[in-house]
Amino acid sequence: MTTTTAETTAPDEAALTRRQAELLDQLEALFLSEGFARFTLEDLAVRLHCSKSTLYALAGSKEQLAHRVVRHFFRKATAAVEAHTVRETDPGLRVVAYLTAVARALAPAGPAFHRDLDAFPPGRETYEQNTALAADRVRQLIAEGVEQGRFREVHPALVADTVTTLMLRIGRGETARATGLDDAAAYRELAALLLHGISL
Repeated sequence: MTTTTAETTAPDEAALTRRQAELLDQLEALFLSEGFARFTLEDLAVRLHCSKSTLYALAGSKEQLAHRVVRHFFRKATAAVEAHTVRETDPGLRVVAYLTAVARALAPAGPAFHRDLDAFPPGRETYEQNTALAADRVRQLIAEGVEQGRFREVHPALVADTVTTLMLRIGRGETARATGLDDAAAYRELAALLLHGISL
């Protein structure tokens, strides 16, 4: 006999009711601003003016709910970043547009969110997975820029590896500890450094 958990039976994004989608967005805004570790499901129900059963319909536990909200945030952020990037037609500026969009997407995430994310293994794993995917995207954009003659003759794999290393350090919180910059600010600085470092 197989056992299904509340997490596996929770509705996916496409199957959410309008109210559930609104709650997910409200939870995202709350967690980004105040973190999530200190809240109980009862606390969240009071803050969002809903019942605990309404929250249980989204996830079977507080930990599963936090993980769902983290995934929701990064899914939306990825879509917003790509939408911004494709609007840039200059291949030489597309990688900068991408990193700038990442900075903008991460800007709402405050210190409490990052602290709680770092201490929450499922959320940390989601963040690191998204950072690795973003690093792959940057490698692709740099290679395209070099191929089309918009970046000077640099070794695209080396530049991409350097950028990837910093992106992973940002994602692990190492850059914040070393420099005091939050993730969004670090990505803005990375975009500026890249623009001036490899552009013709």
